[in-house]
Amino acid sequence: MAQPNIDQLTQDALEHYLFPLAKKEEMRADGPMIFVSAEGVEITDAAGKSYLDMMSTHTRASSLGYGDERIAKAIYDQLLVLHYAGTVANLADVTVRLAAKIAELAPGELSVTSFGSSGSEANEMAFKAAKQYHHFKGDKPRAFKIISRWNAYHGATMGALAATDYLGTRHITEPGVPGYSHIPAPTCYRCPFDRDYPDCGVACAKHLEAHIQHEGPEYIAAFIAEPVMQADGVQVPPSEYFSIVREICDRYDVLFIADEVITGFGRTGAWFAMEHWGIEADIMTTGKAMTSGYFPLAATTVSKEIADALPVFVHIQTYQGHPGGAAAALETIAIVEREDLIARARDHGAYFLDALKTLETLPIVGQVRGLGMWTCIDFTADKESRAPFADDTVKTIVRRMQELGVLGGEEGAAIEFAPSYTVSRAQLDKCVEIAGQAIREVTKERGLA
Repeated sequence: MAQPNIDQLTQDALEHYLFPLAKKEEMRADGPMIFVSAEGVEITDAAGKSYLDMMSTHTRASSLGYGDERIAKAIYDQLLVLHYAGTVANLADVTVRLAAKIAELAPGELSVTSFGSSGSEANEMAFKAAKQYHHFKGDKPRAFKIISRWNAYHGATMGALAATDYLGTRHITEPGVPGYSHIPAPTCYRCPFDRDYPDCGVACAKHLEAHIQHEGPEYIAAFIAEPVMQADGVQVPPSEYFSIVREICDRYDVLFIADEVITGFGRTGAWFAMEHWGIEADIMTTGKAMTSGYFPLAATTVSKEIADALPVFVHIQTYQGHPGGAAAALETIAIVEREDLIARARDHGAYFLDALKTLETLPIVGQVRGLGMWTCIDFTADKESRAPFADDTVKTIVRRMQELGVLGGEEGAAIEFAPSYTVSRAQLDKCVEIAGQAIREVTKERGLA
């Protein structure tokens, strides 16, 4: 392969690509990262520099790493046989097999699936299914409101965006879809109620009931939550949080939507993160790791009760259940099962978390937390108050790690790691070593010790 013209690629990117969330002045100053190849857990940029990718391509999608010929071949073979089957009552056999496989893996009564191309679309379908369920059931025909949480992220399309409260994407587009509201989230390191667990009594979960009563139970269709929130890095809730939420939702006939777009298909060391707490959602959305990022695909899976209540699901997309995506997902799932990668993610994740926790002694590290193959280092300018940095300290540490050959993700006050499930312990050790080195160097340079 000929060496790419880096200057031309950069110029073309700056002139012809509309960057999501990246500020123009930063792109002009630092340039975008343009990648040209990857293998395993390493990715190479246009300049020929290779990095240990500890973020699974930033969005945490590449759960099985790069260059897996088995998944690529499954897509290729499917596209030759049948590349598209249509929508409505037309679908491919491979899509049916995937829906049946998800029903086999999903918790409890979650057994009927509709497909989209992204997590945003999956959450849109979830909201539609929840509203249509109440409409057709007839007990709450005016239930159109959706409750989400502070700092939640549920997507970029308009309904999903209305449920979103993170990354600064919602307000600039408002007024948006009506009927969405938000309650405090279980961000325990910086509690919204300024209390400490367990003395807080999990007030963030119990607040859901007061909010439902305030909004009017007859108008509430669903409550949506990420099992583990991404805002400021891997917010693992208290163990009893979701059991309280589930009981409140049941009491007021409010459907519970688990947004497992990030956490589903093994990221937390279980097929689906809600399994950690033994709680079953009414609707579950998934994406990313379902195809390991090899094909755009997402899913909305509903309980049998919800599916039975819908005489028709009023929704349509051109690429609903695309055969290539279904083939990628089936092969990805088969690899995870065959190689026992859920257990590997769980065991290696515990090892990685323990190793990262050694960094909590550093003066600017507030907390290390995680679940399975998803961890973060949360930074603070003051360990007593837990105040986050108001400057670019976290960004600078991420950049220093990048210079040293390891990619982590800046996530507000934290640096996040979500490597492929196939990552080795030696590579995890390297990440911890480089993270520690970058933190110490920036701490010293800025006089933060």
